[in-house]
Amino acid sequence: MTIDFNEIEEKQNHHYWDGDGDFYARIYNDGLNKILKGRLPKGSSIGFHKHENTSEVIYVISGSGIVHCDGNTKIITKGDCHYCKDGSTHSLQNPFDEDLIFFAVIPNHFK
Repeated sequence: MTIDFNEIEEKQNHHYWDGDGDFYARIYNDGLNKILKGRLPKGSSIGFHKHENTSEVIYVISGSGIVHCDGNTKIITKGDCHYCKDGSTHSLQNPFDEDLIFFAVIPNHFK
């Protein structure tokens, strides 16, 4: 199967997870897993949220951002991969001039 993100409408999310600004995403959801291409403009963030029965893998396509996960903070840039495991809490922010473009996979974990 091939997912063409150009064929999926980009949705604007205001203050996603109580973050700042807007988060834009093209999301494929098969009811079990979410696969998305996201865009976080300068000054925007995805607020802190906990993954319960899910995890998230974020791969940076372009730009830079700051990820906060379980009390740790790291700058991520093109080619970096962030993993938020089930039970962890994280957020993502973009204080930089260039849009942060990333690919993310959010699989469900059924226990």
